[in-house]
Amino acid sequence: MKTVAFAPGHISGFFEPVYINQDLTKTGSRGAGINVSLGAMSEVVAESATKQDFEIFVNDKKSDALVTKLALKHLIGEKPLHVVVKTRLELPIGQGFGMSAAGALSASLAFAKIVGISNTEALKASHCAEVQLRTGLGDVFASYFGGVEIRRAAGLPPWGMIEHIPGRCDLVLCVIGKKIDTKKVLADSTKIENIAAVGRYCTKKLLENPSIENLFSLSQIFAKQTGLVDKRVLEAIDAANHFGMASMCMLGNSVFAIGEINKLCQTLSLFGEVYVCTVDECGARILE
Repeated sequence: MKTVAFAPGHISGFFEPVYINQDLTKTGSRGAGINVSLGAMSEVVAESATKQDFEIFVNDKKSDALVTKLALKHLIGEKPLHVVVKTRLELPIGQGFGMSAAGALSASLAFAKIVGISNTEALKASHCAEVQLRTGLGDVFASYFGGVEIRRAAGLPPWGMIEHIPGRCDLVLCVIGKKIDTKKVLADSTKIENIAAVGRYCTKKLLENPSIENLFSLSQIFAKQTGLVDKRVLEAIDAANHFGMASMCMLGNSVFAIGEINKLCQTLSLFGEVYVCTVDECGARILE
């Protein structure tokens, strides 16, 4: 049986890592971000077999896809199944677009549909895989629900809580520099301490005045005060701010912006590859 699912990409404007006693379901991040219409589409086929076997293709190339594979293993257990996953990623990996999360979540949802288990189990498997492999903390949870979101509490429901900021807008994304290794940043205890403090402040301030404009303003504060933003990305943000609002995608050498779309495209194309998308309000879903 074949099933296809989609999960939106997710851009974090700022975040506060939260680790709870090695419990993957309670671990995650507080913060805020935007789910976008460019994401991951996964076609999954599962058949009975004599042993457990995975074939995963990402953009037509065979891939280890460690987060997707671990998420599926969480769902399958020891059952002997042959699973083929074909994932199409619409944005680059390692640039703060939540592509590993979207890939794992879309594949898990499609597989869950095939074997008749709940979407909640697919969400849990994907979140736990991402946290375990340190490729992200809150992207899976955010992508599942869609929209412009504030993650009030970390982890999965009933512990994790999301509040939505109403509004739909077009966005311009721009990839400017090299990939950022999320695992390396999350493993750096000195950096994480500062990131957590600034992220906590930004989340508190956004909850006091929840708006997309305030999300961008606080995201700029987070990027600068954590020292995560490099000079070239900062130049792109400053240039884009003439035609709207922009900030750094966490964690990537990339920028997201709203405002005068044509002028933002022209301006940001001087810094790198540009993508145009909208807010995805629907979240992860089965397509067929």
